[in-house]
Amino acid sequence: MVKELKVLDELVRASALMADEGDFKSLVSVLVEQSLDITRSDMAVLYLFRESEEKNPDLTMLYKRGAYDAPPAFSGDSELIGFLTECGKAVVLQERRDSKDMHFQELFLHPHMNSGIALPLNTVKSRIGVLILNSREKLFYNRNSFNFLDSFTKQASGMLQNSKLYKELKDYVKQVEDLQEYQKNIFESMTNILITTDEKNRIQYFNHMAEESMGLDESALGAPVEEYFIKSLSRKVVNAILKAAKTGVEIPGMEGIYKTPGEDRDMDFSLNVSTLKGSRGKHKGLTLLFTDQSREQELKQSIEVATEDRRVIKDMFARYLSNDIVQNLMESPDMVKPGGGTKHATVFFADIRGYTSFSEDKSPEYIIEVLNEYFTEAVEIVIKYGGYIDKFIGDCIMAAWGVPMVNEREDAIKAVSCAVEIQNLVKDKNRHFFQGKASKLRVGFGMHTGDLVAGNLGSSRRMDYTVIGDTVNLAARLEGVSEAGEIIITEDTRTHLDDRFDIEPREAVKVKGKVKPIQIYNVAGMS
Repeated sequence: MVKELKVLDELVRASALMADEGDFKSLVSVLVEQSLDITRSDMAVLYLFRESEEKNPDLTMLYKRGAYDAPPAFSGDSELIGFLTECGKAVVLQERRDSKDMHFQELFLHPHMNSGIALPLNTVKSRIGVLILNSREKLFYNRNSFNFLDSFTKQASGMLQNSKLYKELKDYVKQVEDLQEYQKNIFESMTNILITTDEKNRIQYFNHMAEESMGLDESALGAPVEEYFIKSLSRKVVNAILKAAKTGVEIPGMEGIYKTPGEDRDMDFSLNVSTLKGSRGKHKGLTLLFTDQSREQELKQSIEVATEDRRVIKDMFARYLSNDIVQNLMESPDMVKPGGGTKHATVFFADIRGYTSFSEDKSPEYIIEVLNEYFTEAVEIVIKYGGYIDKFIGDCIMAAWGVPMVNEREDAIKAVSCAVEIQNLVKDKNRHFFQGKASKLRVGFGMHTGDLVAGNLGSSRRMDYTVIGDTVNLAARLEGVSEAGEIIITEDTRTHLDDRFDIEPREAVKVKGKVKPIQIYNVAGMS
């Protein structure tokens, strides 16, 4: 065992190796291999909780390293697993004892092992598994090896959970795409005439029978129902459709005559009007199902709307992504594919002031605890104002408004309002973070509004939704200009704001990459 383990150096190196992996099994491999190699243990095994509705599901071996055999499974009711699950703390045994009163003896995976450590892999919302390392030597694990393993497994837990969520997201999106294609095939194979409208009562879709029997073409898409059918349907039928759109009341079996434009043949029809509803019963449009009674075609179809499956995506991922991104994924599932587009957005960087000097003599565990306490509350505020959290850069939060949904004026207002609320929270003496030794830490913001490239960029192996461009670079430069407690914005951001903010002019500053000085302002708070 390395006697002077450089905890932070090894943690950074091992974490970097994990960051290069996106697949769940690859992450597990790096976690187990690095844990064993760095601590020089004799064996390392990762046990994963089984998918089960039980309160204490069993665990099965997912990955093992070392020349010794290990149990293929662990009972969820065992003393060791029960303690790890309930307390969320690591268990260390430095020697084997034969006493029946000795607890957690199952921690020793092989009879030749005399030291062991078990670490839970958990996130706030879920439990993933347990990592167990053993050594043949007594008193093998010291404070340095424990600190490394404790920090490494906490980071790994988040990465493993994100990997699982991303795979589930892709699976659900694939199901939605398959369902949409299947639904389209059903619509096109129908012998009934199908027309759907959106929430503003404009024609959104029609099948091939609508083309053949009613003469609809591409010019009909986006046209208001009342204007498009005014000459073909009676006023009574048109009014009934408008009433259904307004009240949500279904209309079954309405009969009438459809006058086909440019043709002598009229169609005797029966019409069923039903509402399309999204999540929480929100009105999403109408379904108009015509039966051509002149041809004696009677067919009743039960149409499952893909929107309900999209609701599953929203329910599952609203906790992890901003509302705008979740909504955009539901409306455009191809967002998980590589590619990006130009957006006009507002970006801010929020950096902790005094962090470098503060962290010099602090342990990695304490630093991580301080950051997580702050990030937990700051992230909720960003999501509250509809922002997209692009990434965490050490002690800095990078967030954007206007991606992928753009509303230039509202985006800037929401971004500045978010920054003001975070600053007010930092100033609050009753805050739940930056306490004790961290009480003097403060936050500085740099913000800019402009064009950037946003999209799910990367490869099929690893993709990240991110923003890049000069707008992002300038916001990052201004973050370096801001002092503790300041929110520095550019003229481009200020033009989108109203008088609800207290804005103080600052002297123009010269930043890297810009020839002319940049006019800046400080947002001191709400007016």
